[in-house]
Amino acid sequence: MNKGIFVEGLKKVYVTRKRQGWFRSHKEEKVAIEHLNLMIPCGQVTGLLGLNGAGKTTTIKILSTLLLPTEGRVQVDELDLIQDAALVRRRVNMIVGGERMVYWRLTGRENLWYFAQLYDVEPRRVHERINELLRLVGLEEAADTLVEHYSKGMKQRLQIARGLINDPAYLFLDEPTLGLDAPIAHELRQRIKELATEEKKGILLTSHYLTEVEELCSYIYVIDQGRLVIQGSPDEIKARTQIDRVIRILLPELPDQVISALHSIKEQTGARLEEQQTDEGMVITVRHPEDITGSVAAAIVLHGGSMLKLDVLEPKLEDAILALTPNINGNSTSEASQYAAKR
Repeated sequence: MNKGIFVEGLKKVYVTRKRQGWFRSHKEEKVAIEHLNLMIPCGQVTGLLGLNGAGKTTTIKILSTLLLPTEGRVQVDELDLIQDAALVRRRVNMIVGGERMVYWRLTGRENLWYFAQLYDVEPRRVHERINELLRLVGLEEAADTLVEHYSKGMKQRLQIARGLINDPAYLFLDEPTLGLDAPIAHELRQRIKELATEEKKGILLTSHYLTEVEELCSYIYVIDQGRLVIQGSPDEIKARTQIDRVIRILLPELPDQVISALHSIKEQTGARLEEQQTDEGMVITVRHPEDITGSVAAAIVLHGGSMLKLDVLEPKLEDAILALTPNINGNSTSEASQYAAKR
């Protein structure tokens, strides 16, 4: 069997009616996804990024069989998403951020029992499975408490249990750490890693927290208005967007020979060079997409410089996305900063 989720030429068009006067209306079409291709393999976390309205949630709803695509083909372990929808539902599940998808007037245990019926979990396994999941997410003592009395973190942990009730091969996570405190978010990220690496589940993650995406995802798709813009590993995306590494060196003084050597490197590589006098000494900042730390450090030492401190700031995925986004459909940097604002 060719395992994995394969998406080919996916398109989704929403059709609405706009009223004109009292008795007339006309149809309006909005393309949410346009010819999207992607793959979700087993045993790794795959990222799906984009600004609000890019089509991420629509994509997840289609893969979860909650929406029908307008065009395109999706296979889940060689099962057709539409023709074999009932079988696909047994193999997938989703977890969303916030406090949705659980029933507040039920207890944690009752929630899991209800969803076990929906996913047709084998009856003789239901109670055992519920107890396993409550233990897994640390809700054993609160199992018979109404969810409306749960904290936000407890509700999110219950959502994880709900998303695992059918032991899915593929899990779709839509902003799973939204609004969570840092310790709880860290705990959830660790669990996501374990699900992928130890249990070999295929995971699709959408998130505006790009440090989270960079930590978890082996491969990333970036979409805008439903179209694929760029794809690759975090390192590949950073390399393709030519984000600078920043080298900062503190010296007690800056001899003329060192200045000449650094300017020679600048001319040869096209690096940007800055000099700043501080109370601690002279700070040299060198910016270049490639790692030229060795050449810079060697030039300083060989020409009589004495380094008190050397720091290298590696480019981050957030930097790459912010550099990329202004070129997408004319979006402004301020719009792109949605990412940074949500960190």
